[in-house]
Amino acid sequence: MVAGETSGDMLAARLLSGLRPRLPDALMHGIGGPRMAEQGFVNDWPMDKLSVRGLFEVLMHYREISGIRKNLKQQLLAEKPDVFIGVDAPDFNLDLEIQLKQAGIPTIHYIGPSIWAWRGGRIKKIAEAVSHMLVIFPFEEQIYRDAGIPVTYVGHPLAQVIPMEIDTAAAREELGLDPRFKVVAILPGSRISEIKYNTEAFIGAAKILIQRDPNLQIVVPMAGNKQRSYYIKLVVAARLEGVPILLIDGRSHTAIAAADAVLVASGTASLEVALFKKPMVIAYKMMEASWQILKHMGCQPWVGLPNILEKEFVVPEFLQSAATPEAMADAIWQQLNDDNMQKNLKDRFTAMHHSLLRDTANISAQAVLDVIARR
Repeated sequence: MVAGETSGDMLAARLLSGLRPRLPDALMHGIGGPRMAEQGFVNDWPMDKLSVRGLFEVLMHYREISGIRKNLKQQLLAEKPDVFIGVDAPDFNLDLEIQLKQAGIPTIHYIGPSIWAWRGGRIKKIAEAVSHMLVIFPFEEQIYRDAGIPVTYVGHPLAQVIPMEIDTAAAREELGLDPRFKVVAILPGSRISEIKYNTEAFIGAAKILIQRDPNLQIVVPMAGNKQRSYYIKLVVAARLEGVPILLIDGRSHTAIAAADAVLVASGTASLEVALFKKPMVIAYKMMEASWQILKHMGCQPWVGLPNILEKEFVVPEFLQSAATPEAMADAIWQQLNDDNMQKNLKDRFTAMHHSLLRDTANISAQAVLDVIARR
């Protein structure tokens, strides 16, 4: 298995939780994170080597990433595993899957690349690379069936992990927050590249919000020590260290549960916020050269997963130059003070939660076993 980032580690761990009891003695190895390791997964390389986003950012790390893929390919071609599972990270995994499939090794790709959002032409490459697709959104199943690619809709693992009813008071108590005052969670991203480009604007928005309401409580979870250290460095460099925030290690779900509203980087985290039924503002910044290319490659007007699933802008999106502290602060401020908006979003996100809820661990594990059995 290969998972390339924090969200992939979480999703893959859910699959492994269903697979490990059925294959208790199997060697499961490759590239993954700490949650996969809890299921007995053996890491051959550290996952953060692959956690790079953006065209030019990837190019700067291309030699190292390419070397990892080459060594992994040689290892797997010699080992001939019963199955290879690529978890997201399509730019790394699909090329590897093509070569493994040509060598007679069954390949599963878990989490369909967002061909419905951009780079739709990748469906041909997916057909060449993948023996079976595991998809996490209900509308994806028909896309792959129409392309002749075996597919199973497994539901979204987060829909099982996150409870339908959220205990906000308990989350605030766990974090030591004052129950009398409102809370905003800020999630600038788990990748170093995301923290690099998002932090200054995100914390700038927090500064504006606290000027409007000095009692407002700001919580910022960090994915790890490396991310935390880099975040602090950026905040000091931007002279924003005076903004009163609660910086916590991990516990992003607790931070979201405690919040009245969330400022979140686009990606899986935005879906997590939706499943917690919280108002949110989605924003994202990246290297300008990457943005100039990527902004012309989209197939639809939405970037955030909640908006894509609802097929409308149910929550605001601010991308690149539009992601200013003022714009994000204004949008969060409205969400904090509009009771009707809060209720409407909670109702829509509850319906979304139900649509994504399946027995993901067992459905995905059974699909893997079926692929192995057909070999």
